[in-house]
Amino acid sequence: MNIKLDNIVFLAFFVLTLLGLFAMLFWIVKTEKRLSKFFMGKKAKDLEDTIESLTQDIKELKKAKEYAENEIVGINKKLKQSIRGVETIRYNPFPDQGSNQSFAIGMLNEEGNGVVISSLYSRERMSVFAKPVKNGVSEFELTNEEKEVLKKAKI
Repeated sequence: MNIKLDNIVFLAFFVLTLLGLFAMLFWIVKTEKRLSKFFMGKKAKDLEDTIESLTQDIKELKKAKEYAENEIVGINKKLKQSIRGVETIRYNPFPDQGSNQSFAIGMLNEEGNGVVISSLYSRERMSVFAKPVKNGVSEFELTNEEKEVLKKAKI
């Protein structure tokens, strides 16, 4: 009975080994079919050229990406300095004369730098004033209308 048990163990081991070999053979055949389908009509040199071409394209894309990123940084710097907040108020400083012919214009960039331009209109004359603005404040005295226009022009 001891011999039969050894034979059964040997036979089981043999069957499992054969099954493993068949599985490996099946996997090899399947892989070969996939590879032949992948390389169908191609030579190794063609595939190497394709890989080199793709590598070159990736390098060029990286350069283009870096260039675009640098351009965006430059554009953002310029944009912060450009006039983005503009407001105009028309008013009548002399109630007994004319109408709303006087005005104040505030123009500011993102950092609060810019200018206030105002005009006072009367029958005898018209005066125009320009006052620089730095960080939302002017070193010159501002009228109520100029203060209001600056407040509205802030981004």
